[in-house]
Amino acid sequence: MAKKAESKTTLEQKLSKSSNVKAAETKGTKDKQKNETKKAASAKNGKDAKGKGGIKKYFRDLRSEIKKVVWPSREKVINNTGVVLAVVAICGAGLFGIDSLLGIAVNALLNIK
Repeated sequence: MAKKAESKTTLEQKLSKSSNVKAAETKGTKDKQKNETKKAASAKNGKDAKGKGGIKKYFRDLRSEIKKVVWPSREKVINNTGVVLAVVAICGAGLFGIDSLLGIAVNALLNIK
């Protein structure tokens, strides 16, 4: 009997904890919805959702991000450019060949008498 009483109280405690968690989740969801509504309203008014900053802040942030970029070396750029040009030339020659063959085939079909 003592075990049943303990299990009932444990079960009741778990149920009350889960209901408290659900209530907290619901409250958090409502808060998020309010924040999203405020952001949408401020965006409609022409204000930035993050606040003021202006053009100076934009360029300051831009400069900061550009400094973080890892730029390729000159040799790497030249190598990649060569690869791109070679692939374009090969694809162009392939398309030219296919177009020529199809043109010859269509002319042959049209000249059949």
